Amino acid sequence: MEKLDLKKSLKPYYQPSAKTPEIIQVPRFQFAMLDGDIEPGVLPGNSPAFQEAVAALYGIAYTLKFMVKLRKDDPIDYPVMALEGLWWVEDGKFDLRVADNWKWTVMILQPEVVTAEIFAEGLAQLRKKRGDQPAFARLRLDGFEEGLCVQMMHIGPYATEPANVDRMHAFAVQQGYHAQLGSGGKHHEIYMSDPRKAAPEKMKTVLRHPIER
Repeated sequence: MEKLDLKKSLKPYYQPSAKTPEIIQVPRFQFAMLDGDIEPGVLPGNSPAFQEAVAALYGIAYTLKFMVKLRKDDPIDYPVMALEGLWWVEDGKFDLRVADNWKWTVMILQPEVVTAEIFAEGLAQLRKKRGDQPAFARLRLDGFEEGLCVQMMHIGPYATEPANVDRMHAFAVQQGYHAQLGSGGKHHEIYMSDPRKAAPEKMKTVLRHPIER
């Protein structure tokens, strides 16, 4: 059985330095994705819609993994990748310190072996197993090319992210760029730790923002 070591081959995108920001070109990857909005006055961790979306996303990710691994012809094993989130606002200014009218896309990277046909079959299997949940109708397989970005690993609770975001933006300016956050760019988080299991001070989250000259 062929095995795809995605965590090793994609290490530059999922294991950046926690000491200093870096500039990186992020190519097009494909993801299982689902969009939504944070309810007014609610944090992501307490949002029913967000939690339902995450559960649906993991459901399809594991369904696809085992479909490909257990198929008779050309079985391939690969790891389920980390949960990722894109965050932005369509009016006003995006502020990490204020969870207000945020929009989001949650997503999990899928290898190219997962085709549109396999995804559709996986979604049908998921519905058969769990019932036709509302979140399943919003699941999709789509490409996302982030392009030129500044990123770094944040270690600690989500509430302390702004300090590292400021470091990232200052570094980008030093290198002759500016962050596009707030002008069409989206705040990108990659959740390398499970908040249900990791101590807040040890949680690892990749932070990434698009930049331009």
